[in-house]
Amino acid sequence: MKRFFLLTSLSALLFTAVTASAQDDKAKRPSPPAKATQTLASGALITIDYSSPALKGRTIGKDVEPKKGEVWRAGANEATVFATSKNITVEGKTLPAGKYGFYVLSGDKDWTLIFNKKSDLWGADGYEQLNDALRVNVTPGKSATPQERLTYTISKAGKVSLVWGTLDLSFTVK
Repeated sequence: MKRFFLLTSLSALLFTAVTASAQDDKAKRPSPPAKATQTLASGALITIDYSSPALKGRTIGKDVEPKKGEVWRAGANEATVFATSKNITVEGKTLPAGKYGFYVLSGDKDWTLIFNKKSDLWGADGYEQLNDALRVNVTPGKSATPQERLTYTISKAGKVSLVWGTLDLSFTVK
């Protein structure tokens, strides 16, 4: 009986350890981690850390975020993190060097890009507008090449693009 109890306990412990380990492996998530990095002509290093969700036949704004009027983490899982090694401008507005939670608020015509001082949140849970370092309005475009997975790119010239499905949300950093 003791042997049975010991084997059962060890099996349960091993199963728990393996399960916890698999959950810690972010690459195995349905929305895996991704990163976009670029050094601008000014010398500023821009890094965007995000998780890349897939559409899987869903419609943006209807079946999946971003939904109109709701703050969105601009990715999946943890909040998307936008970091800059130097002071930059975003669409002509100053953003000091640092690490920011990056969020998007969709509207009828213009969308609001939000750079929030809290970069360690889970999604938009705990987001508070009073911690915003910068808000910038941009007009979304339509991607010529739809992307199944959300993707960020940063050009050397400073064009940052979030493309997902046919959504192309681009802005300029310098």
